[in-house]
Amino acid sequence: MIKKGIKVKILTGKDKNKDGDVIEIDRKNNRAKVKGINMVKKHVKTTKEKKGGIVSKENFIHLSNLAILDTKNKNEVKK
Repeated sequence: MIKKGIKVKILTGKDKNKDGDVIEIDRKNNRAKVKGINMVKKHVKTTKEKKGGIVSKENFIHLSNLAILDTKNKNEVKK
C-alpha cells in the first residue's frame, strides 16, 4: 500500500523510471503527488501578500503508475 513518505518509482509518462517520495495522497481518486515528479506550471494572481507569476508545482499521478521501491536494494517491490 502506498503511503505518505514512501519512496516510489514512476512506471509511465514523461517522468518514467524516475523515483521520489510521496508527499500527498488522494484516496478518493486513487492519486498521489510525488516530490519533483509530474511538474506543471500554474499562473498565480498577484495579491497583497504574494507576488504573482508562474509557479511550478507537482501534479497528481494515478496510483497504478507507481511502484513501491525497496530502499535497501533499490528494486521495485510491487505495483
